[in-house]
Amino acid sequence: MSQLILIVEDEPDLATTLAYNLEREGLRTRIALNATKGLEYARLDPMPDLILLDLMLPDYPGTEVCKQLKIDDRTKDVPIIVLSARTDEIDRVVAFEIGADDYVTKPYSPRELLLRVRGILKHRPVVVEQADEIRVQRLKISAGSHRVWFDESEVDLTPLEFKMLLTLAQAPGRVWTRDKLLQDVWGGFNVTSRTIDTHVRRLREKLGDGGSYIQTVRGVGYRFVSPESA
Repeated sequence: MSQLILIVEDEPDLATTLAYNLEREGLRTRIALNATKGLEYARLDPMPDLILLDLMLPDYPGTEVCKQLKIDDRTKDVPIIVLSARTDEIDRVVAFEIGADDYVTKPYSPRELLLRVRGILKHRPVVVEQADEIRVQRLKISAGSHRVWFDESEVDLTPLEFKMLLTLAQAPGRVWTRDKLLQDVWGGFNVTSRTIDTHVRRLREKLGDGGSYIQTVRGVGYRFVSPESA
């Protein structure tokens, strides 16, 4: 069955046109014209494989929809692409902070948006969790024993490197800003973004080919993807 895209957009003509373009490419769509319906339709079976979310909705902001979806166990792993006319960097950073996977500014090219949708759907890693263990393709992480294996060879990580990898791997596809990593991994201690970048570089080096699982989002931070899911 083809993948299902939920479109949360209050302009009916735009939503219909977007649905038409996606369906022409073999995707299924579901349309919600406000935030309330967006939350309702996101939780309906079958669950959407991706959500396109406008920020300017009539009942309440799309940022609130995003926040609620990311704290709900059923929907927290569904990728969200924000659609917005706002072009300021701070708006992009806020969107990524609350869990958006991508940010597309209006007016957008339907072809470019489709490529972004396909890119996120294609690179979503298949994560298998067993008790305290996470497996993603060739990578295995044991949260309980603080051990990591890649291609069945154990990788020796420092506690901070392990915590960073586990944090990223537990939310595949999510963009983590450097400030969010600082808060969640370092506990808010006074370190610079250069320190975070240095730790990511060392982590990638230790993982070898597995370093490509950690993707840089230029100007924002990092996210965990599985290249082999392509």
